[in-house]
Amino acid sequence: MRVPVSWLKEYVEFDLGPEALAERLTMAGLEVGAVERRGEGIEGVVVAQILEKGRHPNADRLSLCRVTDGAETYEIVCGATNMAAGDKVALARVGARLPGGFKIKKTKIRGQVSYGMMCSERELGLGEDHSGILILPADAPVGADLLEYLGLPETVIEVEITPNRPDCLSVVGVAREVAALTGAALRVPEPRVPEEGPAVGELTSVEIRDPDLCHRYAARVIRGVRVGPSPLWLRRRLEACGVRSINNVVDVTNYVLLELGHPLHAFDRNRLVEGRIVVQRARDGERFTTLDGQERELDADTLVICDAERPVALAGVMGGENSEVEPDTTDVLLESAWFLPSNIRRTSRRLGLRTEASYRFERGTDIEGLLRALDRATELIVQLAGGTVARGVYDAYPTRHEPARVRLRYDRVRGLLGTEIRADEVRTILTSLGMAEEGADAESVTVRVPTHRVDLEREVDLIEEVARIHGYERIPTTLPRVPMRPDPAPARRRAANRARDLLAGQGYYEAVCLSFGDPADDDRLGLPAEDPRRRHVILANPLGRDSSALRTTLVPGLLRSLARNQRRQVRSARLFEVGRTFHPREGEALPDETLRVAAVAAGARDPLAWWSGDEAVDFFDAKGALETLLTGFGLGSLRFVPAPELSWLHPGRAARVEAEGRALGWVGEFHPGRLGAWDLEGPVAGFEVDLDAVLGLAREPGAFPGLPRYPAVQRDLAILVDPARARAQDVVDAVWSAGSPLVRDVEIFDVYRGERIPEGLVSLALRLTYRADDRTLTDEEVRAEEARVLESLAARTGARLR
Repeated sequence: MRVPVSWLKEYVEFDLGPEALAERLTMAGLEVGAVERRGEGIEGVVVAQILEKGRHPNADRLSLCRVTDGAETYEIVCGATNMAAGDKVALARVGARLPGGFKIKKTKIRGQVSYGMMCSERELGLGEDHSGILILPADAPVGADLLEYLGLPETVIEVEITPNRPDCLSVVGVAREVAALTGAALRVPEPRVPEEGPAVGELTSVEIRDPDLCHRYAARVIRGVRVGPSPLWLRRRLEACGVRSINNVVDVTNYVLLELGHPLHAFDRNRLVEGRIVVQRARDGERFTTLDGQERELDADTLVICDAERPVALAGVMGGENSEVEPDTTDVLLESAWFLPSNIRRTSRRLGLRTEASYRFERGTDIEGLLRALDRATELIVQLAGGTVARGVYDAYPTRHEPARVRLRYDRVRGLLGTEIRADEVRTILTSLGMAEEGADAESVTVRVPTHRVDLEREVDLIEEVARIHGYERIPTTLPRVPMRPDPAPARRRAANRARDLLAGQGYYEAVCLSFGDPADDDRLGLPAEDPRRRHVILANPLGRDSSALRTTLVPGLLRSLARNQRRQVRSARLFEVGRTFHPREGEALPDETLRVAAVAAGARDPLAWWSGDEAVDFFDAKGALETLLTGFGLGSLRFVPAPELSWLHPGRAARVEAEGRALGWVGEFHPGRLGAWDLEGPVAGFEVDLDAVLGLAREPGAFPGLPRYPAVQRDLAILVDPARARAQDVVDAVWSAGSPLVRDVEIFDVYRGERIPEGLVSLALRLTYRADDRTLTDEEVRAEEARVLESLAARTGARLR
């Protein structure tokens, strides 16, 4: 927002220089990005008049003009074509200086001497127009200093307005801030509109068919206007703010937008069918040509301003070619309205059409201030373009807006700001910002928020206003009184980090895969039709088919990463991931999220070395990694139950893992017939477990129990077992189920089939460790415990001593 300081001073008196003003505004939250001095660097440029314009004798594209400054006559060679004899121009005579340090000298151009230069706006640093020289008004006094005539030099500050402060997108809005900061009085223009002739209701009507998008629409009618150029003061003021002059009627609407911050639009009333206004949604697919000459396709969410038959403007964005003010316009219908910000924002973005009006409407305008803006524009149009104003305003206002009322507690101000601000100062600050008191006591004050402050809704918003005007720099810096202690990490995060450490310590590398997946992976993996992991949370707007659902297992992402490694000749790789899987819940909007850990391994078991063999990874590598992981969480009594029903795994090398009777996950080698779907070379082993379930059983490591004081006794047993009846895990479970308090460990260290072993049986060699904490065991005690173990083995597995 560009704000000329001279314009600002029309509404508030202050003694601050431009830099000091910029500093005060910046510290109050309105950052001043630049301070520009228009007209600086110009010396010796005067108002002159062209007496004669002729062709250059030696150049077809140059003119030779005789120009007077009222005292002398000069011959000037000029390349512009937009001037004629009698025009008033800006003449830089020999010795004059222009912005940038450029000094004018007598110059010979194609054989003709030029005694100066007629200047364009850009050469004077007053604008960007370089299409021709600057033509001054006919009443400009010849010989006058150009800077004095134009009221230069002029200082312009450029304020960076944040999206929550649309009230400052105007000169009056910035003046309101300056008044609050300096304590000066604010002078807001009070328009006086001369009305005569018929009532406005006899000339037009307004119908709001979609009041959810347009809360208020006001209109005035001005008849008999004369459209023409704007006076110099108006053009200069608009140009200082970066707005191009069009004609006196349109320029007034832009001027009021900059002055008061409320967008307006002027229609040629005679081009409106039946001269009336209808505010409604467009038809889906309807086409409309805007003022920039572009035909645009509208949708059913676009709000349009219509006459009796067709759209004539995009509400809050841009007018239409079919109703614009043209040189022959005589009757004007002037619009001032309030549109729903979210709808204007959507329309502007969808059409790729950003205007000064949409910029303000989409942030929020003052619904109660639109009549002031309408009357101010009407007053200026009558002054600059003539005409008569119909009596009254057509004001369609279906639902009255109730201003917000907010209670502010003084102790809350002190608590949030950390400084003491007196109650009377708090009330003075709020009043200076336009808030009306509706009640006050020793502890609080209740105010009515002005409608131009759309950002003030809560008590904390008022506290911020107090801090801004009081001065952030006046709030002392203090150390917090409460000592800061870091909160412990959540249990889930600690468990995830612990799993990472345990797997990385075994030579696995962490992979980070997307949480999105492809439902077709279920078929590649070979999940049964009834498997709950086939039920996915489907994304409403996926990036593609291969990422159209949230994953229910970590395995597909790891297999893809493993295949990517193999394609790049990394044959041996061990990868793991700790992440969430997502499972839909019946009747619930949000899915269940389960923390899981999975790992895959392929290639050689050992790194290439003189001591290593050529064995590939298998079931036992994955099982060993999983056992290390789970024991690292303090889990004991792990059980690995054969699970040939896991269709994605090798039927003889698959197991479910359990602890304390609770299922945790699975481990195994992937089915060779499934690896081709993933472009993998086998064997590939892996596992996946529910880390949330592991966390529920995890135990923190206890105190070290110390070294045994008494010796242990180890006994080896060779037993015969029918593998069709019992597996190795069943044998180990049978030993522990004997309930012997002296058995401390059991290991299977040999398996034998062959000579002297009955057909259908297998010989297992067990090593049992016995120990007591308070004595040395005798042979009799060991034999008694051994008998209990053998009895349990026979009862549970049918095993007998070999």
